[in-house]
Amino acid sequence: MNVNFAERAHNHNWKLDPIVRSLLDTDFYKFLMLQFIWKNFPTVTATSEVHNRTTRVRLAERISAAALREQMEHVRGLRFRRSEIVWLAGNTFYGVKHIFEPGFLDWLEHGFRLSDYEITEENGQLIIRFSGLWTEVSLWEVYSLAIVSEMKTRAALAELSEIELDVLYARAKTRLWDKIEKLRPLASLRLSDFGTRRRHSFLWQEYCVESLQKALNNGGKGARGQFVDRFTGTSNTALAYKHDLEAIGTNAHELPMAMAAMASRDSDKALRESQYKVLELWSQSYDNELLIMLPDTFGTTQFLEGAPDWTAKWTGERADSKDPFIAGDEYINWLMRHNQDPRKKRLIASDGLDVDKILRLHEYFDGRIRLSNGWGTLLTNDFRGCPPRGEDTFEPISLVCKLTSADGIPTVKLSDNPKKATGPADLIARYRRVFGSPVLSEEPVLV
Repeated sequence: MNVNFAERAHNHNWKLDPIVRSLLDTDFYKFLMLQFIWKNFPTVTATSEVHNRTTRVRLAERISAAALREQMEHVRGLRFRRSEIVWLAGNTFYGVKHIFEPGFLDWLEHGFRLSDYEITEENGQLIIRFSGLWTEVSLWEVYSLAIVSEMKTRAALAELSEIELDVLYARAKTRLWDKIEKLRPLASLRLSDFGTRRRHSFLWQEYCVESLQKALNNGGKGARGQFVDRFTGTSNTALAYKHDLEAIGTNAHELPMAMAAMASRDSDKALRESQYKVLELWSQSYDNELLIMLPDTFGTTQFLEGAPDWTAKWTGERADSKDPFIAGDEYINWLMRHNQDPRKKRLIASDGLDVDKILRLHEYFDGRIRLSNGWGTLLTNDFRGCPPRGEDTFEPISLVCKLTSADGIPTVKLSDNPKKATGPADLIARYRRVFGSPVLSEEPVLV
């Protein structure tokens, strides 16, 4: 892809340049989860909220609420194209055809709508709240985050001259290539793009994906000496569709948070067991490479200690909020106690990865477990040190959209990092008691 980023930014004078142009422009796991919700909880209501954890960056002073609403309304007016539905129906995902049921795809094409929302300003921040049926609320997550992130980018770009824009993108391309060069010697690397939600822009994400594809594929060898693709794909469904890449993704915290909230009306036992109930339901729809546990919603250690024996037969685990070195060792030891060979299991690292950590993880786990790296914001939005004036307006921020209620009940996420915990304080205290999750030391959250 040959894009003159500087010229495009400098000549940006059209009335509305949509940030999200296709409903496929979201993480693939959102579709897997949406089918799960559609099948199991079609009448459940939900609310969610976009929140900026980097409070020093006052988004309301950089982004116009009216312009944000224009972008959101554009997305609400989008519909799935027939060609997109045909691709979802006929494509092979993780080696499986027809992963999406005909009834779900028919609803997606003819019945799907995004929920209502409201935008407010609070303490210099833009707050976006969504409410409606869970099936209407869920997909807003990535659309809204990508919109806010790119609007922040556009506001910063507008302050630069054309020559300064040239310098900015020249430095960013060099920075990206320097990172890729460090990864090229790793023959057994498994790397995918997880950078949709907090990207610099859609076009920059596409540039990063194409760069990885060209630089890392057709040059690595697997355990039996065969050539393998080290760049395994992208979580962005639109880019997977456009570039014939593997769409990557499994599930997220949204599901156990919602099921725990609904179970919390019953006994403490029902609340605690809800984290395994979601796995039972998930396995009724998906198998093999999609059987990936996400154990940190209410604390990884308690999850593994109480997990039923059948969970050890799942394909792997994603380590999201715990130090991946510690989480990986903990998972490997747990597998061995359950008579499972860790070398046949998958560990997905996905929290704030950058090239140096990817290199260290590869060295540490190579030959011990099948390591995959989900490279996110610091792939698709790392412009640190690139602006010609030295300003910090292009630095990535920790922007999240979290479920806040399910079926009228507030939701909670404890996380392995207390800085990522969400929910009312009294409910967080109850969840810590029920799940037996102590308050761990806080770790800085960059993205």
